[in-house]
Amino acid sequence: MHISEGVLPGWMLVTGWVLTAGGLALGLREINERKLPLVALLSATFFVASLVHLPIGVTSVHLLLNGLAGALLGWAVFPALFVALLFQAILFQFGGITVLGVNTFNMAFAGVVAYYLTRPFFRNPTKWKLVAAGVVAAFAGVFVAAFFLSVELYLAGSSFRSTAYLAFLAHIPVFVVEAIFNAFVFLFIYKNAPELLEAK
Repeated sequence: MHISEGVLPGWMLVTGWVLTAGGLALGLREINERKLPLVALLSATFFVASLVHLPIGVTSVHLLLNGLAGALLGWAVFPALFVALLFQAILFQFGGITVLGVNTFNMAFAGVVAYYLTRPFFRNPTKWKLVAAGVVAAFAGVFVAAFFLSVELYLAGSSFRSTAYLAFLAHIPVFVVEAIFNAFVFLFIYKNAPELLEAK
């Protein structure tokens, strides 16, 4: 779900950087020595998961796992995904530096939405509540990010509008895969490290 260089107008790029800067400021305040290893792990997981992608016009489809990362990290998902996207832009030319702000905001803000939506499921969790949390995290992570991506491409010009619709629809299979994956991860964490699911 990387937007390429040269697609978005300047005002949108600036807006993306401003919003991402705010998210980074909030996220960095939440990171402490206890949370840092989890931030690093989820950043690396996101980096690897989104390396394999299917190009669709000026964007691409791949596993996101931003909903999973957001559900576990809260606002700290911003620095986690920013670092991963930065290295992808530098090492593999996925996205780019000028669109890094927009790409980070799309992914990370969707993760923050997943965080707030999954909190109720982590209070007195049961097996089915954790499965539901996995579905909710996937839905928020995939479709909130896809919504922002589609709107940005739509506003970028008429030549990208067909891609905007296609990009949104193409993420439906991604949602299904991530819902199943997230559910297994939450169940595993609850069994082995339940403190990571503590509602804040």
